[in-house]
Amino acid sequence: MKRVISFLSLLLVLNIGMLSAKEKLTLNDITNHSFSAKSIYGVKPTKDGTGYTQISANRQQIIQYDFRTGKQIKVLFDTKTARDCPFSTFSDYQFSPNGRDILIETAKKMIYRRSYKAKHYIYEIRNNKCVPLSAKGEEEMPTFSPDGNMIGFVRDNNIFITKILYDYSVSQVTKDGQFNQIINGKPDWVYEEEFEFNRAFCFSPDSRMIAYIRFDESAVKSYSMQLFEGSHPNLKQYTSYPGFYTYKYPKAGEENSQVSVHSFDIKSHIDKTMDIPLEERGYIPRIEWTSDSTKLAVVTMNRNQNRLELYYANPRSKTAKLIFREKSDTYISESCLNQIKFYPHNFSFVSERDGYKHLYWYSLEGNLIKQVTKGQWEVSNFYGYDSRTGSFYYQSNENSPLESQVFRIDKRGRKVNLTDEKGINSAIFSTNWEYFMHYVNSANTPNKVTLCSSKKGQTLVNLEENKELKAKIEAYDIPEKTFFSFTTGDNVKLNGWMMKPTDFDPAKKYPVLMYQYSGPESQQVLDKYKVSWETYMATQGYIIACIDGRGTGGRGAAFAKCTYLRLGVLEAHDQVEGAIYLGNLPYVDKARIGIWGWSFGAFCTLMSMSEGRPVFKIGIAVAAPTSWRYYDTIYTERFMRRPQENEAGYEEGSAFARANKLHGDLLLVHGLADDNVHYQNCAEYSECLVQLGKPFQMAVYTNRNHGIYGGNTQNHLYAKLTRWVKEHL
Repeated sequence: MKRVISFLSLLLVLNIGMLSAKEKLTLNDITNHSFSAKSIYGVKPTKDGTGYTQISANRQQIIQYDFRTGKQIKVLFDTKTARDCPFSTFSDYQFSPNGRDILIETAKKMIYRRSYKAKHYIYEIRNNKCVPLSAKGEEEMPTFSPDGNMIGFVRDNNIFITKILYDYSVSQVTKDGQFNQIINGKPDWVYEEEFEFNRAFCFSPDSRMIAYIRFDESAVKSYSMQLFEGSHPNLKQYTSYPGFYTYKYPKAGEENSQVSVHSFDIKSHIDKTMDIPLEERGYIPRIEWTSDSTKLAVVTMNRNQNRLELYYANPRSKTAKLIFREKSDTYISESCLNQIKFYPHNFSFVSERDGYKHLYWYSLEGNLIKQVTKGQWEVSNFYGYDSRTGSFYYQSNENSPLESQVFRIDKRGRKVNLTDEKGINSAIFSTNWEYFMHYVNSANTPNKVTLCSSKKGQTLVNLEENKELKAKIEAYDIPEKTFFSFTTGDNVKLNGWMMKPTDFDPAKKYPVLMYQYSGPESQQVLDKYKVSWETYMATQGYIIACIDGRGTGGRGAAFAKCTYLRLGVLEAHDQVEGAIYLGNLPYVDKARIGIWGWSFGAFCTLMSMSEGRPVFKIGIAVAAPTSWRYYDTIYTERFMRRPQENEAGYEEGSAFARANKLHGDLLLVHGLADDNVHYQNCAEYSECLVQLGKPFQMAVYTNRNHGIYGGNTQNHLYAKLTRWVKEHL
């Protein structure tokens, strides 16, 4: 018996030793993304319905695979064997509708969040040959005409066409484009950022015309960012004297671009302006041709973004007919714009008219046929409609607001969950809707990618299971994410997640660092895999918590829109309530609770630290908007209306208004070249704190935009945040 006990004791010691021998996360693991999951990117289903293509890992080939087996069928393009190919790698590609050519994108240079320049080459499949899209290079947003014989693109704010059948000759569609004045065929800064698109032109179905949006931003006020020589990027032109980048940025209540919709006849070169009934200061966030060349769909919104209208414009007569109208007492989410899909006899729309985001189905003439989905849950993505079976495919959170699954619902309303797994599920479907690529991950399980049948969702092939990453996670001391909910003092139920140190002892009292974003319709409390700086801080002896307060998404319009006209007030209140709840847990030291966030999360950090109840010992605000008067028209006015209409809301929702109540050790961080949330926010707020005698510290990053990255920047930033927490919390 003594020998048995000794042997068991030895095993126990060995097991404890093995547990204690686990590797520790480092800050470099986080900034180098060492625990990022592998996935399958850039998948493009082929027309035949049985295949898909993607770029090879070395970015030198386009490979076609079988949707049923995942096996390689053939190499469609190879930089090493293509004739006259001047590049070794590439970033994206498009197939011509006639299957004759492939447009290859290389040497990509970002402009803003979604816009970029790149060099493009037309790969002639039959001749195995590359031809430049244009002689001057660096085109923006190129796209094929439906017949595959032309490619339209933007350069220097003008639209051009490359005519493939005419020896790749290039003709110019517009000629008045000018930086900071006139933009043709692509959105201005605020449209790109807040309506989330980067191309504003399209070919007609018969390939005879181009429709485009023209932006006249000459009356929009400018913002200038000071630039220095710096490093990553290194701007050598500013070695001795700093310079400025000046661009048009409409702040809340100020003038926007004047927008108009035009049609251009490619043969006659006649340009016409469509007669679109647009309210003064209104928006045109989308144009798209239906399958009928006499019906150009034009979406308009009023300045307050609580009314959306869909018109069909005739490109030759210029007249427009109202087809559909959506109204809201608050605002219409921009997320609905990408869910408008046109079919030969129908179009789709995702509306919150019954209190939740659901799919609605209309005739092409604008008559409601039916509400496709219904319930106290939300549709987050409409994948499309299978006209052969009358089935709809969509993603929703009907199982839980923390998860998403993929569903099929047929014409009789019979519904099938195609991805019945916990966590975040998404899909890419084959063009015949018979197969799909299934992506799924959960809080403590990295991404898995499989090929599935659409009939019942059964798995056909495992493509990526991240086995190496799972083994690595097992070898490291990584805390698990758990979920909780609680009810605030004003009887509001909120969801959250928590990570405890792996050596957690319930008899001890731990400091807490709260992370949040809190922006309208956002969600951070999701059953989703991520190893982040918060994960690292949990290994350093902190409890990490995240709470989605009122205003966030996934729980219906009433929950998301209760912050309307009062951004920051209820959000901050709920974070304070969250800190009070956490502080009452037996293992939390309520005197040591901190809060941090980035962008809107940074704004909410400042508002929460100044709410009046001094529950936060420290805070970190990275790239914070401090007054909504400094932010852009489209985003700000969507939730706040113009300052001229909501003076009290802008005052109440300002970090300046409650700065005298700021409590706790505050670190402000900002990039000098942030084109989104201007450094002005940080400069003016810091001056306010100086005059109030409020202590704080500040870090400014040269030539850095809203993401604050490049070279060693992220290492430096997160090391600074880590020191701040350790020294002050």
